[in-house]
Amino acid sequence: MFVLGVDPGLTRCGYGVVSRAGRHLEAVAAGVLRTDPTADLAVRLAELHGEVVALVEEYQPDEVAVERVLFQVNVRSAMQTGQASGVVMAAVAAAGCPVALYSPNEVKNAVAGWGGADKDQVEQMVRGQLGINARLRPVDAADAVAVALCHLAMVPPIRRAAVTEAMESATSVASR
Repeated sequence: MFVLGVDPGLTRCGYGVVSRAGRHLEAVAAGVLRTDPTADLAVRLAELHGEVVALVEEYQPDEVAVERVLFQVNVRSAMQTGQASGVVMAAVAAAGCPVALYSPNEVKNAVAGWGGADKDQVEQMVRGQLGINARLRPVDAADAVAVALCHLAMVPPIRRAAVTEAMESATSVASR
């Protein structure tokens, strides 16, 4: 199963691509999509949309997991994060990818074993699960990989097996 995890944001939108074959997890890609904070809001949202579409075309995920925006102290920041999240979901849904939403506590619990884990603890657990020695920076990329790992932990094994089987069938047909 191939999952694109997204930590939505308008200035910095983290993404992480993780594959799972049986029990083997592998980090395929991680990074941050950036928009210029001085640009017009509509232009920034359009740029983010285009970047997400490009990610989906490049990595062709089976499913996409997005961190749900629950609460932020700064109302303007919360609005922008919500708008970015909507753009991400619309872009991946239009590409035919199923989308799952997870709260920050669900992500932390799935990856670090505790919903109150801080960002450093989550990043360390992500690296440990994927066998990555170097720090994942910026933190938005590490958070997005954590969202992908959360999804892989939450997806029922029967569904994971069905997706893996479909991928193997497609690969064998393509190689003929």
